[in-house]
Amino acid sequence: MSRFFTVEEVDGRARAGMMSFGGIEVTTPYFQPIATRGIVKDATFADLKRMGFPHVLMNTYHLLCRPGLEVIQQLGGLKKFTGWDGGILTDSGGFQIFSLSPLRKVTLDGVHFRDYESGKPFFLTPEAAVDAQIAFRADIAMALDVCSPLPSEPKQLRKDLAVTHDWARRAHAHWKERGGGRTGTRLFGIVQGGTDLALREESIAEIAALDFPGIAVGGLSVGETRAEFLRTAAFCAEHLPVKKPRYLMGVGTPDDLVEAIAIGYDLFDCVLPTRMARRGVAYTWEGVMNLKLRKYALDIAPVSPTCKCQTCRTHSRAFLRHLIAADEVSAAILLTYHNLHFYRELMGKARRAVLQGSFQRFRGRRCCELDRKL
Repeated sequence: MSRFFTVEEVDGRARAGMMSFGGIEVTTPYFQPIATRGIVKDATFADLKRMGFPHVLMNTYHLLCRPGLEVIQQLGGLKKFTGWDGGILTDSGGFQIFSLSPLRKVTLDGVHFRDYESGKPFFLTPEAAVDAQIAFRADIAMALDVCSPLPSEPKQLRKDLAVTHDWARRAHAHWKERGGGRTGTRLFGIVQGGTDLALREESIAEIAALDFPGIAVGGLSVGETRAEFLRTAAFCAEHLPVKKPRYLMGVGTPDDLVEAIAIGYDLFDCVLPTRMARRGVAYTWEGVMNLKLRKYALDIAPVSPTCKCQTCRTHSRAFLRHLIAADEVSAAILLTYHNLHFYRELMGKARRAVLQGSFQRFRGRRCCELDRKL
């Protein structure tokens, strides 16, 4: 098996593995906190280290827009610029270009787009996306792709997929010309195709043939039903290479993460734990808790009686609700810490269950029913 990624144990289709790069070890399944502009919202890198996160995701689109490639390059890459000494995956910016940019035009050469805040124009090619992420000194980079909104017409899906495959071939060739893994950056390809399983199978064959160090499945959680999401994600996992890390992009809720692990994915990211913290929502083993509700005004219990995070060891539900009602930024900080701690614990328990051969029993616990409100 690759020294970059090793599958250590399998339980059903769930996997426990290890990614190793640059002296950093990332045990899988692994959830990546999103440090969009170079840091996780309402959290410090010291917080992430304390919770045991060795690796984060940073966003190429936002970093290209500000502070810009030249600034980051002159300052020695993202790790020196941000002060984060762990692993970094940078996405290609494709999803943000297609979801945020008010003006964009896709051609076979690349994509013209504008920063959604300043209106500044950019032109990004597959080769330029690779160059930028190598300049960022990212440990893992993503090939530029076209993320189709769902639902999309079959003709549009096929057109977008053809461009994604062409860009993947160009990105891979350019990465190899730059030195491949010797650059210190490993490039992942992205499978697209909407919820059309024939297109997904075609895309897997195209991307797998290029022999990227890892493969991501993109274009889900963008408007499809949960049933369509699970069906498509399961189909892709079943056909992806066994010996490479499988990255399911943009997922998700705790229940969706457990289901994604069950069907064979290794790597994840999502804004939910931090975004929902800013909305006063906490994820717990007992369910999803909306601390804005009046019923918590006199509740002296911690957010979760079983949680050992700093927030739960120190503060009550009543106090957190007070901070939320007072519009104190500390409410988001404390709940972000709790939610990220929960996600880290979720991944750790899932991994231990795979290693012990008890993942199906763990899965059956339904760790965080989304329709339960405490």
